[in-house]
Amino acid sequence: MNSVTENPLTIKIALAQINPRVGDIAANARLIIDTLVRARDELGADVVVFPELCLTGYPPEDLLLRPGLQRRVVTAMEQIVAATDGIEVIVGYPQGEQPHLHNAAAFIRNGRIVACCRKHHLPNYGVFDEKRYFVSGEGYVVAQVGGIKTGIIICEDAWHPEPMSKAVAEGAQLMVVLNASPFHCGKHQAREEILRQRAQQTGVPIVYVNMVGGQDELVFDGGSFVMDADGHLIHTSPAFEAALDVVEFTVEHTALVPLPGKTAPPLSEEATIYRALVCGVRDYIGKNGFNGCVIGLSGGIDSALTLAIAADAIGSASVEAVMMPSRYTADISRTDAAAQAEALGVNYRVIPIEVSYNAFIESLAETFAGASPDVTEENIQARCRGVLLMAISNKQHKMVLTTGNKSEMAVGYTTLYGDMAGGFAPLKDVPKCMVYRLAAYRNQMGAVIPQRVLERPPSAELAPDQKDEDSLPPYTVLDPILEMYVEQDCCAEEIVAAGFDSATVNRIIALVDRNEYKRRQAPPGVRISQRAFGRDRRYPITSGYSGGIR
Repeated sequence: MNSVTENPLTIKIALAQINPRVGDIAANARLIIDTLVRARDELGADVVVFPELCLTGYPPEDLLLRPGLQRRVVTAMEQIVAATDGIEVIVGYPQGEQPHLHNAAAFIRNGRIVACCRKHHLPNYGVFDEKRYFVSGEGYVVAQVGGIKTGIIICEDAWHPEPMSKAVAEGAQLMVVLNASPFHCGKHQAREEILRQRAQQTGVPIVYVNMVGGQDELVFDGGSFVMDADGHLIHTSPAFEAALDVVEFTVEHTALVPLPGKTAPPLSEEATIYRALVCGVRDYIGKNGFNGCVIGLSGGIDSALTLAIAADAIGSASVEAVMMPSRYTADISRTDAAAQAEALGVNYRVIPIEVSYNAFIESLAETFAGASPDVTEENIQARCRGVLLMAISNKQHKMVLTTGNKSEMAVGYTTLYGDMAGGFAPLKDVPKCMVYRLAAYRNQMGAVIPQRVLERPPSAELAPDQKDEDSLPPYTVLDPILEMYVEQDCCAEEIVAAGFDSATVNRIIALVDRNEYKRRQAPPGVRISQRAFGRDRRYPITSGYSGGIR
């Protein structure tokens, strides 16, 4: 094609918002090739842009230290390059060998790589540790893409003004940004604002392509977009689902202008989080090859929401719910659990734990002689349930989904090898107050959680007339304290200054600090905040530090 400054032209660019599987190089290469063929043959695209490191999936972590992986990457890139007749391709992959490995993007034309961008700003904070694997490159490249002088950059380099400014100074009339940008609340709006600033600073339109799908704790929300030179959104791809969209560009007065495309409707906060959880559960179960999942259904709000997420993620037929009543389980809990299972159409069974609980108590009778009942007996009940769920998991090759939320995980209101026993924790980063909001949101799409469950005081039902607030402050008090301490790293004095009782703050901080050992043994769960327990927040288990007021 001609350049923008010569004869008028149009160019069709496909945004390939794909969901690769980390480490499955051969399958990812097939996905890339199938997608570029579809973009060329079905959609008539001139150029197709893929996400950052989509050949390996993101983050590949220490797989990048294996020479065998890089050999597979070289073979796969040869296959991709050979399949590009009739379409130009920009694709993310690791280039080179350790210790000189780059996070790179190849621009492929006429069956060969004609340009390569190497990421400069390597994120090394939060969930990112790219400096462990990659060396820094120049941060941008300018090439004739579809006849347009185009700057190519990768993810983090778009959050810094220099790479894009340098590319435009070298004549780039369009910027293409490849991304593997994981989700947290507010992230999509932050991306758009940063790229709006870049577009307005440089005066060129931007194509932003993001990965989609779940990878362990991370969820990539997609939401790829095109902005014009003024920072207006011209096209947005859907969130949390794979997509292949084509946006057409044309020339007006020597400037490259994107023509209006489709725009995905905005989502509420509850809808966004719920879709993130569904995506994370679906891909964790599916990509790890499980037949389905099994959930302990208590009749309470946490297990009810977890069940709804699971059914929406993998289909009701693949979900099994097990009610495991004890002597302390209320009749309404049994009734509500059965109603939840029926409303969602999942497989449902009841296995009482009284016999197994009594067997443990009898076995321990001599050891416990003279000791009064306490939390020990409560935990034995939870561990009976954990054993049953794991047995079903082993026999049926189904993943156990735990049901604990972030508020409980923070303060240790949970039982090791009991309700923490499982393979994945969908609500691990969801505070209790948000659990209620998400349950109400899910009921708007179809009432599957009985209203009584949303209104009853939460209880673990491990002792007579037990309520969560017997051991914890109200969640409306607890959750804001936890947000300040865990997510914002506020000190106790700052939290008290925000209006919270000093004794309560000290007590909650002590619980958070004391229960790091439990969280270290917890299953992974979907990250929805900027500071989730897991790879986001790394604290020592053994520590003499106290975060409270002294």
